[in-house]
Amino acid sequence: MLCLLRCIQHTMQSHLKQGVYFWIAAVLVLFTVIRRELNHLPDLFIDMQALWLGHNYDWWEDRLLLVIYIVALGLLIYAWRYCWAVLKTTPLWLYLSVAALALLQYIGENAIGFSHSLGIVVEELSEAVIYLLALGYLWSFKVAGFEERLERRLELKEVTH
Repeated sequence: MLCLLRCIQHTMQSHLKQGVYFWIAAVLVLFTVIRRELNHLPDLFIDMQALWLGHNYDWWEDRLLLVIYIVALGLLIYAWRYCWAVLKTTPLWLYLSVAALALLQYIGENAIGFSHSLGIVVEELSEAVIYLLALGYLWSFKVAGFEERLERRLELKEVTH
């Protein structure tokens, strides 16, 4: 949730149109991640057998999430230069850490080399560390400085070409 709030803050701080679209896409992606993590909540509040316009809740939820995924993907495609610049400035250790933790999460989720109960603990701890790394990166990311450097780099390319 804190990652989502930080992305909303970055959206408001961004002064580049591509930056705003990139951060809106990040908000949408994080929204879908949070929704996936809280997949048990609708069962508590919504009758899964109830139909609305001939379809149940799961059908509507799947369609809504698909629309959100497509919109987020469209925004990322539109802001591809900004996205590429963010990816290039992200430290290599962060990529390696998240990849290792994602692998450990998969191993824990599928109880590979762990008992089922220990696998659940490993999965959840790996997931929590990934979210903490994301929050740390988002917290240390300074939109104004990044966009200023990006604009200078783009101006330099325009002058040299």
